[in-house]
Amino acid sequence: MNRRHLAEFLRNRRERITPADAGLPAGPRRRTPGLRREEVAQLAYISTEYYTRLEQARAPHPSREVLAQLARALRLSDVERDHLHHLAGTPPGPASGPSREVRQSIVDLLERLPMSAALVLSATYEVIAWNALAAALMEDFSRLGRRDRNLVRRAFLGPHQESGRLYGVTDADAFFRTSVQHLRATAARYPDDPEVRSLVGELLTGSAEFARLWADHEVAARPTLCKTFEHPVVGRLAVTCDVLDITDRDQRVVIYTAAPGSAAEEALRLLSVIGTQRMDVPG
Repeated sequence: MNRRHLAEFLRNRRERITPADAGLPAGPRRRTPGLRREEVAQLAYISTEYYTRLEQARAPHPSREVLAQLARALRLSDVERDHLHHLAGTPPGPASGPSREVRQSIVDLLERLPMSAALVLSATYEVIAWNALAAALMEDFSRLGRRDRNLVRRAFLGPHQESGRLYGVTDADAFFRTSVQHLRATAARYPDDPEVRSLVGELLTGSAEFARLWADHEVAARPTLCKTFEHPVVGRLAVTCDVLDITDRDQRVVIYTAAPGSAAEEALRLLSVIGTQRMDVPG
């Protein structure tokens, strides 16, 4: 275990993460770049005292579980996660939680899809990458913290839960069922991941509808081939929904396209021009 290098690496990565990246409020009088030590400790489910000792090169050997929790809290890539394990003197094992690192080639793909709204979902339905048209069609995800970019949490516990129509989709019931089925399968794949357990527990406690669907134990989700949005600016548009699996990362690329010459295509074309700006507010 190289305590000094481990301490330097942890401190360096902590200072690179903003509170918004971690879904935390910035708050006043923030004097440190990135996250505070107590915030990393909170995200990693360890004590502030122990994390502080790690950064001071005074802590005992961290367990595999602690290293995995730190890797998630600091949003480390797969390569960085392995490096963290080597610094701690523990050979890296397979990831215990869903990956949130999106390959650059996939990010480039999103930007190269003409007239298509596309985004990448993690295994827990967190939006982890998106293109400009997806932001215009659904929401400007860059304005949201990580916690609020989880579509299952938004659907069952967010401000749209009373209407049951997140982003104005008309097939909300189908999304409810599909997302619960996917999340149950995710929970089985990552039984030791604290974020997955916490998300499921939060949904079971906060949503009777989620609890009802969860109790069905369904895991075979049917693909959604089309979806209809009620957009506040361009109105109703029916789009085709295609999902591409990124199996090595346990992620999915969701692509919304419209039939050539359709009214939906014209609506997407308009959205590509106006972007996320509000047309009801004078410039």
